[in-house]
Amino acid sequence: MAKLIFEDVTKCFNDVVAVDRFNLTIAEGEFVALVGPSGCGKTTSLRMLAGLESISSGAVHVGDKDVTRLAARDRNLAMVFQSYALYPHLTAAENIGFSLTLKKMLKAEIATRVHQAANRMGIAHLLHRRPRELSGGQRQRVAVARCIVREPAAFLFDEPLSNLDAKLRGTARIEITRLQKALGITTLYVTHDQVEAMTMADRIVIMEGGRIRQIGAPMDLYHNPCDLFVATFLGSPAMNVLTGTLGRDGHRVSFTTGGVTLQLLEGIDCPAGPATLGLRPERIRAEPAHAAGDLTLPASVVHVERLGAETLVQFEVTGMPGLELTARLSGTLALARGDRRAFSVPAEALYLFDAEGRSVPVRRAQRFIPAFSEAV
Repeated sequence: MAKLIFEDVTKCFNDVVAVDRFNLTIAEGEFVALVGPSGCGKTTSLRMLAGLESISSGAVHVGDKDVTRLAARDRNLAMVFQSYALYPHLTAAENIGFSLTLKKMLKAEIATRVHQAANRMGIAHLLHRRPRELSGGQRQRVAVARCIVREPAAFLFDEPLSNLDAKLRGTARIEITRLQKALGITTLYVTHDQVEAMTMADRIVIMEGGRIRQIGAPMDLYHNPCDLFVATFLGSPAMNVLTGTLGRDGHRVSFTTGGVTLQLLEGIDCPAGPATLGLRPERIRAEPAHAAGDLTLPASVVHVERLGAETLVQFEVTGMPGLELTARLSGTLALARGDRRAFSVPAEALYLFDAEGRSVPVRRAQRFIPAFSEAV
């Protein structure tokens, strides 16, 4: 295994900058996920490391070796593609051992290594089959076994689970994560699926518009997003956002949206003007506030989705017509469309973003004043 390094890597397609000054170091044995919306540059970054895409400027290193100008075959990196890229006319065993055949290894040694990799992936009984005779999950395992058998410096995954159904994706996430930890091989994993990134990676790199927005451990990014993009990208359902205005009156700081005003404590380093308040769906409770400073939202239920263990509820806050928020609640809660209910959010669960979308530290809120009722 080896560390992987991107140094000011930029990729341009004519006048379009697909990746802009990308800097990242992946430690030996670390599992890092590149995640972001379609077109953010994550796959292009992976392909530049793999040698499948030329670099406009900058450098990439595998271990202590600068591989920027090396051919893909000379970088000692193993890649699993979205389509798995298996040879249709070869058996699973021949696909797994293909790279070893090119190295002109002895047949006996190839057979031994192929069986070892197949046993690790649980597909030893499928080695005689061709890709068309395998399910999507089985083809994915063959593709991973093909990587293992090479004993590479690092694994590169390009959305390898996108062609699997939901149940298989869950199983495959666990299998790949366990395998990576067992082998201790440095891994760079590209996905648009935040669930994959959150559950599999040691660190996540969130990209948007060809640039890195934030890097960190999954839960660090979730709880401490640097900006509104990261905050709304991570989390399912997505964070609720309320656009409004931050006001300052001496030492008093307030956030106003529609007919609702929230008084915040002093010390918020954010100028008066446009701002955004964020509420995570899972932090919303279907009950009035119990503690001073918690946010109470009198509302009307507009839609209910029962998912078994949990229920997703969309509701419209009184005084804010047209604004619907989503709460992620227990599946045992009985709610129906048209119900009027008071929802609440703990003060420490509020997020604030300035006019540029940057995260602003928020201390515990003091009190919530709905404009449609008397101040408390």
